[in-house]
Amino acid sequence: MSEEQKNTVEEAIDTVLGDEAVEQEAVEGTLETADDQSALIEELTKKLAAAEEEIKEQKDLVIRAQAFSQNEIRKAGIDAENRRKSVLKTFANALTPVVDHLELAIQHADKENETLKPMVDGVEMTLTELLKAISSIGIQQIDPMGEPLNPEKHQAMSMQVVEGVPANQVVAVMQKGYELSGGQIIRPAMVVVSKDA
Repeated sequence: MSEEQKNTVEEAIDTVLGDEAVEQEAVEGTLETADDQSALIEELTKKLAAAEEEIKEQKDLVIRAQAFSQNEIRKAGIDAENRRKSVLKTFANALTPVVDHLELAIQHADKENETLKPMVDGVEMTLTELLKAISSIGIQQIDPMGEPLNPEKHQAMSMQVVEGVPANQVVAVMQKGYELSGGQIIRPAMVVVSKDA
Protein backbone atom coordinates (compact mmCIF):
# COMPACT_ATOMS: atom_id res chain seq x y z
CA MET A 1 0.00 0.00 0.00
CA SER A 2 1.46 3.34 -0.98
CA GLU A 3 1.89 6.12 1.54
CA GLU A 4 -0.71 8.25 -0.27
CA GLN A 5 -3.32 5.48 -0.15
CA LYS A 6 -2.60 4.91 3.51
CA ASN A 7 -3.15 8.65 4.21
CA THR A 8 -6.40 8.61 2.24
CA VAL A 9 -7.69 5.64 4.23
CA GLU A 10 -6.71 7.33 7.50
CA GLU A 11 -8.51 10.54 6.49
CA ALA A 12 -11.64 8.62 5.50
CA ILE A 13 -11.59 6.82 8.81
CA ASP A 14 -11.18 10.10 10.70
CA THR A 15 -13.94 11.85 8.73
CA VAL A 16 -16.60 9.16 8.66
CA LEU A 17 -16.16 7.15 11.83
CA GLY A 18 -14.22 9.24 14.23
CA ASP A 19 -13.67 5.96 16.10
CA GLU A 20 -10.41 6.11 18.08
CA ALA A 21 -9.86 2.35 18.06
CA VAL A 22 -10.01 2.16 14.26
CA GLU A 23 -7.88 5.26 13.95
CA GLN A 24 -5.26 3.79 16.28
CA GLU A 25 -5.31 0.55 14.34
CA ALA A 26 -4.73 2.41 11.06
CA VAL A 27 -1.90 4.45 12.54
CA GLU A 28 -0.13 1.38 13.86
CA GLY A 29 -0.26 -0.19 10.43
CA THR A 30 -2.17 -3.31 11.42
CA LEU A 31 -4.32 -3.13 8.31
CA GLU A 32 -1.72 -4.48 5.98
CA THR A 33 -3.49 -6.79 3.62
CA ALA A 34 -5.36 -5.57 0.56
CA ASP A 35 -8.44 -7.57 1.61
CA ASP A 36 -8.59 -5.79 4.96
CA GLN A 37 -8.23 -2.45 3.24
CA SER A 38 -10.92 -3.26 0.66
CA ALA A 39 -13.29 -4.46 3.37
CA LEU A 40 -12.68 -1.30 5.37
CA ILE A 41 -13.20 0.90 2.31
CA GLU A 42 -16.40 -0.97 1.47
CA GLU A 43 -17.64 -0.61 5.06
CA LEU A 44 -16.78 3.08 5.08
CA THR A 45 -18.50 3.59 1.73
CA LYS A 46 -21.66 1.93 3.07
CA LYS A 47 -21.58 4.05 6.21
CA LEU A 48 -21.00 7.18 4.14
CA ALA A 49 -23.98 6.31 1.89
CA ALA A 50 -26.14 5.66 4.96
CA ALA A 51 -25.03 8.96 6.51
CA GLU A 52 -25.79 10.82 3.26
CA GLU A 53 -29.24 9.20 3.12
CA GLU A 54 -29.90 10.20 6.73
CA ILE A 55 -28.79 13.77 5.97
CA LYS A 56 -31.17 13.81 2.99
CA GLU A 57 -34.03 12.61 5.21
CA GLN A 58 -33.19 15.20 7.88
CA LYS A 59 -33.12 17.98 5.26
CA ASP A 60 -36.53 16.82 4.02
CA LEU A 61 -37.88 16.87 7.58
CA VAL A 62 -36.51 20.39 8.12
CA ILE A 63 -38.09 21.64 4.88
CA ARG A 64 -41.43 20.08 5.84
CA ALA A 65 -41.24 21.58 9.34
CA GLN A 66 -40.50 25.02 7.90
CA ALA A 67 -43.41 24.76 5.45
CA PHE A 68 -45.72 23.61 8.24
CA SER A 69 -44.70 26.47 10.53
CA GLN A 70 -45.09 29.03 7.72
CA ASN A 71 -48.58 27.68 6.97
CA GLU A 72 -49.51 27.82 10.65
CA ILE A 73 -48.28 31.42 10.91
CA ARG A 74 -50.26 32.36 7.78
CA LYS A 75 -53.40 30.62 9.09
CA ALA A 76 -53.01 32.32 12.47
CA GLY A 77 -52.75 35.70 10.72
CA ILE A 78 -55.88 35.01 8.67
CA ASP A 79 -57.76 33.83 11.77
CA ALA A 80 -56.69 36.93 13.71
CA GLU A 81 -57.81 39.21 10.86
CA ASN A 82 -61.17 37.42 10.64
CA ARG A 83 -61.66 37.78 14.41
CA ARG A 84 -60.75 41.47 14.21
CA LYS A 85 -63.28 42.02 11.41
CA SER A 86 -65.93 40.10 13.34
CA VAL A 87 -65.37 42.21 16.46
CA LEU A 88 -65.43 45.43 14.40
CA LYS A 89 -68.63 44.33 12.69
CA THR A 90 -70.29 43.60 16.05
CA PHE A 91 -69.08 46.94 17.39
CA ALA A 92 -70.33 48.78 14.30
CA ASN A 93 -73.72 47.07 14.50
CA ALA A 94 -74.02 48.35 18.07
CA LEU A 95 -73.00 51.92 17.18
CA THR A 96 -74.73 52.52 13.84
CA PRO A 97 -78.20 52.92 15.38
CA VAL A 98 -76.74 55.58 17.71
CA VAL A 99 -75.39 57.46 14.68
CA ASP A 100 -78.79 57.10 12.95
CA HIS A 101 -80.60 58.55 15.98
CA LEU A 102 -78.20 61.48 16.27
CA GLU A 103 -78.64 62.24 12.55
CA LEU A 104 -82.42 62.07 12.91
CA ALA A 105 -82.29 64.39 15.94
CA ILE A 106 -80.31 66.96 13.95
CA GLN A 107 -82.51 66.55 10.88
CA HIS A 108 -85.74 67.09 12.83
CA ALA A 109 -84.49 69.79 15.18
CA ASP A 110 -85.97 73.29 14.93
CA LYS A 111 -82.84 75.16 13.88
CA GLU A 112 -84.66 78.50 13.99
CA ASN A 113 -85.36 78.18 17.70
CA GLU A 114 -82.54 79.99 19.54
CA THR A 115 -83.33 78.12 22.76
CA LEU A 116 -82.60 74.77 21.09
CA LYS A 117 -79.50 75.96 19.20
CA PRO A 118 -76.97 74.94 21.94
CA MET A 119 -78.54 71.49 22.18
CA VAL A 120 -78.48 71.01 18.38
CA ASP A 121 -74.83 72.17 18.31
CA GLY A 122 -74.00 69.65 21.05
CA VAL A 123 -75.70 66.80 19.16
CA GLU A 124 -73.84 67.80 15.97
CA MET A 125 -70.50 67.81 17.82
CA THR A 126 -71.29 64.43 19.38
CA LEU A 127 -72.15 63.02 15.96
CA THR A 128 -68.95 64.44 14.45
CA GLU A 129 -66.78 62.94 17.19
CA LEU A 130 -68.55 59.58 16.96
CA LEU A 131 -68.01 59.45 13.19
CA LYS A 132 -64.32 60.32 13.68
CA ALA A 133 -63.99 57.58 16.29
CA ILE A 134 -65.53 54.85 14.16
CA SER A 135 -63.58 56.03 11.12
CA SER A 136 -60.31 55.77 13.06
CA ILE A 137 -60.92 52.05 13.66
CA GLY A 138 -61.72 51.34 10.02
CA ILE A 139 -65.51 51.76 9.81
CA GLN A 140 -66.63 54.07 7.00
CA GLN A 141 -70.05 55.56 6.42
CA ILE A 142 -71.68 55.00 3.01
CA ASP A 143 -73.60 58.09 1.88
CA PRO A 144 -74.35 57.44 -1.82
CA MET A 145 -76.50 60.50 -2.59
CA GLY A 146 -76.25 61.26 -6.34
CA GLU A 147 -74.22 58.13 -7.13
CA PRO A 148 -75.29 55.33 -9.46
CA LEU A 149 -76.93 52.38 -7.71
CA ASN A 150 -74.36 49.82 -6.57
CA PRO A 151 -76.16 46.62 -5.48
CA GLU A 152 -73.12 45.57 -3.43
CA LYS A 153 -73.33 48.69 -1.25
CA HIS A 154 -76.88 49.98 -1.68
CA GLN A 155 -80.28 48.48 -1.06
CA ALA A 156 -82.96 50.07 -3.27
CA MET A 157 -86.11 50.53 -1.17
CA SER A 158 -88.17 52.24 -3.85
CA MET A 159 -87.97 53.84 -7.28
CA GLN A 160 -89.35 57.12 -8.50
CA VAL A 161 -89.29 59.25 -11.62
CA VAL A 162 -87.13 62.36 -11.22
CA GLU A 163 -86.87 64.74 -14.16
CA GLY A 164 -83.34 65.45 -15.34
CA VAL A 165 -81.89 62.47 -13.48
CA PRO A 166 -80.89 59.34 -15.42
CA ALA A 167 -82.24 55.95 -14.36
CA ASN A 168 -80.61 54.04 -11.48
CA GLN A 169 -79.23 57.10 -9.68
CA VAL A 170 -79.61 57.46 -5.92
CA VAL A 171 -82.02 60.37 -5.38
CA ALA A 172 -82.59 59.96 -1.62
CA VAL A 173 -80.86 58.16 1.24
CA MET A 174 -83.26 56.71 3.78
CA GLN A 175 -80.52 55.21 5.95
CA LYS A 176 -76.75 55.46 5.44
CA GLY A 177 -74.72 52.29 5.18
CA TYR A 178 -71.42 51.23 6.74
CA GLU A 179 -68.42 49.25 5.56
CA LEU A 180 -65.10 48.12 6.97
CA SER A 181 -61.95 49.42 5.36
CA GLY A 182 -61.19 46.78 2.77
CA GLY A 183 -64.74 46.76 1.44
CA GLN A 184 -66.66 44.37 3.69
CA ILE A 185 -70.21 45.73 3.99
CA ILE A 186 -71.58 45.95 7.51
CA ARG A 187 -74.89 47.43 6.46
CA PRO A 188 -75.94 48.55 2.97
CA ALA A 189 -77.31 52.05 2.50
CA MET A 190 -81.10 52.09 2.04
CA VAL A 191 -81.85 54.34 -0.91
CA VAL A 192 -84.48 55.63 -3.30
CA VAL A 193 -83.46 55.20 -6.95
CA SER A 194 -84.54 57.11 -10.02
CA LYS A 195 -86.27 55.36 -12.91
CA ASP A 196 -87.26 56.21 -16.45
CA ALA A 197 -90.66 57.83 -16.97
